[in-house]
Amino acid sequence: MLIIHRPQTEPYFNIAAEEYALKHLTDDCFMLWRNEPSIIVGKHQNTLAEIDVDYVKNNNIKVVRRLSGGGAVFHDLGNLCFTFVQNKKAEHTDFKVFTQPILEVLQKLGIDARFEGRNDLTIDGKKFSGNAEAVWKNRVLHHGTLLFSSQITDLSQALTVHPDKFQDKAVKSVRSRVTNISEHLKNPLSLDAFTTMLEQHMHEKYPDAELSVFSDEDLQNIDRLAKEKYSQWSWNFGQSPNYKFNNRIKLAAGGNVEFCFDVNDGRISDLKIFGDYFNQKETSDIEKALIGVNHSRNAISGALSAFNLSEYFTHATQDEIVQGFF
Repeated sequence: MLIIHRPQTEPYFNIAAEEYALKHLTDDCFMLWRNEPSIIVGKHQNTLAEIDVDYVKNNNIKVVRRLSGGGAVFHDLGNLCFTFVQNKKAEHTDFKVFTQPILEVLQKLGIDARFEGRNDLTIDGKKFSGNAEAVWKNRVLHHGTLLFSSQITDLSQALTVHPDKFQDKAVKSVRSRVTNISEHLKNPLSLDAFTTMLEQHMHEKYPDAELSVFSDEDLQNIDRLAKEKYSQWSWNFGQSPNYKFNNRIKLAAGGNVEFCFDVNDGRISDLKIFGDYFNQKETSDIEKALIGVNHSRNAISGALSAFNLSEYFTHATQDEIVQGFF
C-alpha cells in the first residue's frame, strides 16, 4: 500500500486526484488531504438544490461534483479527508472495513466514536464523518470526511437550501447534527498531529506500506483533469438530473415576479414568467431568449444583458431578475 502525502488544498485538484488514483494507479493507496472552503456534491445530486447560491457566491466557495454517490458535504481546512483506493471486487466492499482505522485512532485518544447507520461515524450521536464509495473496474474508492475543527456555522449556511424551488428525482442530502473531533479530546491536539497519528496507525496496520508522493507526470495529469473536468460548469452543475424550478421574488420598486421553468441537461426549457409587475414590453421576448441557456448565473446574465430590463419589469435591475432564476 502507498500512503500518498497530498499537501494541495485546491478542491478541483483534490477531487481530480481521487479519480486519477482510481483509474491510473495500480497499487492500493491511502491518502489524507484537506480542501479550502468548498462544497462537494454527490455524483447523482442536483447541485443547485443542495447549496445556498448567494452564500456560496459571496464567500467564493467552490462547488465540485465527486465520483461517488451520497450527499453534499462542506469542506474547509478544519476538515480532514481520507481516501482508500484498493483492488477489490465491489460486492465485497464494506464501509466498516475502511472506517475501522479511523475509529481505532480515536479510541486511542479516549473518544467513544462509533459507526452508525449506512455510512456515518458519530460521537455521542452526533456525526463527524460521512463516507461514500465509487467503483471502477476492479478498483474501489472509499472516502470520508473527518470534522476536526471545521466552522460548523459555515457548514450549515453553505448547505442551506430551499426545497420548494426544486422538483426533481435527484438524491437529496440528509442533514444531521454534527460535531468536531476536537471538542471531545481529553487533551488538546493539533490537526497536523492528528494527521500524523492516522498515518502512523496505517503503517502499523499495513507494515509494507510506503510513503509516497505524486510524480511530476502524475501532477501534470491531475492538473489537466482538474481543468478539463472538475472545474467545469458542465460537470459540476450540468450533470445534475433534470428538474423543474419555481421561484418568486419581490421587486424593490414593487411587484412580484414568478419564474417557472424546466432544466434538461443543464439548460433552461419551457420558461414562463408570471407576476403583478408593470411592463412596457412583453416578457415573452425574454422567455424565448433564455430557452436553451445554461442554468448558470453567468450564462443567464449574459443573455439578459441584451435587454433593457426596466422596460420589461418597470424599474427592476438586472441583478434582481437574475436572482429570480436561483
